[in-house]
Amino acid sequence: MSKRDYYETLNLARNASEAEIKQAYRRLAMKFHPDRNPGDKVAEEKFKEAKEAYEILTDSRKRAAYDQFGHAGVDSSAGGGGGGYGGAADLGDIFGGVFRDIFGGVRGGGGGQYRGADLRYTLDLTLEEAVFGTTAKIRVPALVSCASCAGTGAKPGTKPTTCPTCRGVGQVRMQQGFFSIQQTCPRCQGRGTIIPEPCETCRGSGRVEEQKTLSVKVPAGVDNGDRIRLAGEGEHGEQGGPPGDLYVQIRVKPHPIFTREDSDLYCEVPISFTTAALGGDLEVPTLDGRVNLKIPAETQTGKVFRVRGKGVKPVRGGPTGDLLCRVSIETPVNLTKEQKELLQQFADSMEAGGKRHNPQEGSWLDGVKKFFEEMKF
Repeated sequence: MSKRDYYETLNLARNASEAEIKQAYRRLAMKFHPDRNPGDKVAEEKFKEAKEAYEILTDSRKRAAYDQFGHAGVDSSAGGGGGGYGGAADLGDIFGGVFRDIFGGVRGGGGGQYRGADLRYTLDLTLEEAVFGTTAKIRVPALVSCASCAGTGAKPGTKPTTCPTCRGVGQVRMQQGFFSIQQTCPRCQGRGTIIPEPCETCRGSGRVEEQKTLSVKVPAGVDNGDRIRLAGEGEHGEQGGPPGDLYVQIRVKPHPIFTREDSDLYCEVPISFTTAALGGDLEVPTLDGRVNLKIPAETQTGKVFRVRGKGVKPVRGGPTGDLLCRVSIETPVNLTKEQKELLQQFADSMEAGGKRHNPQEGSWLDGVKKFFEEMKF
């Protein structure tokens, strides 16, 4: 017999949020739970259908597979769906995933060992360091395992004891009518243990703050916003739990000459009026030396020259980028009387020649003239 659509089972649209899925499942579970419908096989089957739909649609990976391939995409990973109702589970077990979101969840299920927090460190690099790679030394403040108590939080010579409230489980069960709800133990905060005699160094936390010096190998080609993960270099977990990770965030400082866009580098190259008019050779810098740039005669401001392979080799692979040089023509300053006279003679010869020597200026003036002719006052 073919299975019903999971969204239809929960009476939901296909774009339903996780909160809407949980709410729909909670409503159906309370209605068809076998404890409320003893001996009713139809209700039991509807309960199993709702439970299976809930388990698939609240798992992002399984939901994506189901949305793309239907039941064929999740049958093997779903393990046959809801797994049936054996009679041993109660509402606290069935609703565990739902009510954990309401009551804050179980932080470790006893034992008290929780993974430490991840940390983030911003590493400033020069453009050269980002492009060619480097090894940087950083100092990071972090919570590390207390040496005095070996991370247990208990005074040396003593040890944590089982929490008498939850008996080491880390959870307590609340019974309200036919509801049986589990929540974090208020005495041990889910650890399952308490510390009668706290360590004087860490005051029972099992961790102390200290500065760590780490060596970070920065690969060539990194850019602003890239992250380098250092596994296990975050904060140590409570009660001797495993440490989190350290994420080093890359921030590249502005460069006085170059700017970067993806794998390409850009720079502004000022050239003289005579070089622009007559052409010539010009040395321009790159990050690993100099290259000769040939400026053709009659070059205009804004012309971009591409120097192949003088950009950045991307950190994730791909071809090396280029260096793009945008020229800007400088107006000469601090002219002598003789130079001004020579320039005036040059200007007079330009006007007397009868040819258009400034094409952009001429086009612009023609446009202005046409604009005024078409204006109606």
